[in-house]
Amino acid sequence: MILELDMPNLFSSLPEQLPEELEETILETENLRLVKIVSTGQATPAGEWYDQPTNEWVILLTGRAGLLFEGRSEVVIMEPGDYINIPAHQRHRLEWTAPRQATVWLALHY
Repeated sequence: MILELDMPNLFSSLPEQLPEELEETILETENLRLVKIVSTGQATPAGEWYDQPTNEWVILLTGRAGLLFEGRSEVVIMEPGDYINIPAHQRHRLEWTAPRQATVWLALHY
């Protein structure tokens, strides 16, 4: 059997502007889901929080972003190469992303 390699690039066809974040599932199994997220200036709407049923490990590949976690007053600034593990049900929100460039994330939900 010959293995056929499909080698898409995470950075190909990055949009300059999006009306909302773009999410693409790259890999999914029974126990995990790997998602590519592209942001172009988006933020979580005021008063809303993410409260996810699974753990989420996130790495920022390009751009910049600010995350806020419930119960904390300081925004966590993420730069390319920064990663964070967010436990299940840890409420958090995206305060901002870079407005003039694509912010590309990989999020592993497990």
